[in-house]
Amino acid sequence: MRFSYVLFIAVIFAMAGYSCKEKGGKYIDQGEIHYSVDYIGKVGSMPKEALPKNLIVSFKKDKILFEMIGIGNSGILNLSNPEKGIFDTYFSLFTIKYFYAAEPGEMNPGFEKMDGMVIKKSSKTSVICGFNCKNAEVSFPSDREKIYEIWYTNEINIKNPNASTPFNQIDGVLMSFFFFLGSSELHFDAETVYKKDIPDETFERRDKFTRVSREDINNFINKMISL
Repeated sequence: MRFSYVLFIAVIFAMAGYSCKEKGGKYIDQGEIHYSVDYIGKVGSMPKEALPKNLIVSFKKDKILFEMIGIGNSGILNLSNPEKGIFDTYFSLFTIKYFYAAEPGEMNPGFEKMDGMVIKKSSKTSVICGFNCKNAEVSFPSDREKIYEIWYTNEINIKNPNASTPFNQIDGVLMSFFFFLGSSELHFDAETVYKKDIPDETFERRDKFTRVSREDINNFINKMISL
């Protein structure tokens, strides 16, 4: 009985170590973070299998690229390059390609349903992908009793990592978090953190995308998530 218990605990630790890895050490200032994506509740008529399954965040000091791409290169990109004044959201659905160029300090499109949320930092801690993480609890005006948890770390050197997101009050890199995007609820959990050289070209404005208004890009995002 005791051997079975020890074996069970060992398997749990092995699975945890396999599912979330840190490759390259702490306090890195460029690299990638790979997250799993989980869709909660209704996401329209499109099968969940066809929706993006991963989020990849590429970073280099204060430059950040969020990529959530699914089948046929369809998905959403958020690009922040303060040095060149680029704060873009890109939407692609097969051959359709649009982008919205935001102003500095403007929230990325798609997050209107997160208006009014309250973030309360807690004393809880955890280790995710080898990084020491802090906790915060999030609630919304519609139901203050329902609490969402997010986890973040100060051991990855990205300047203003959440500047254009609803979590701009959080002064660390998000490792486990959620978004209300359009009419859907998406949850993200870090699986691997890589230290790697990221070319400057990664953070340049994309070509072959048509520039549209914020209202238009919001409509496109809502349609993709809620098809």
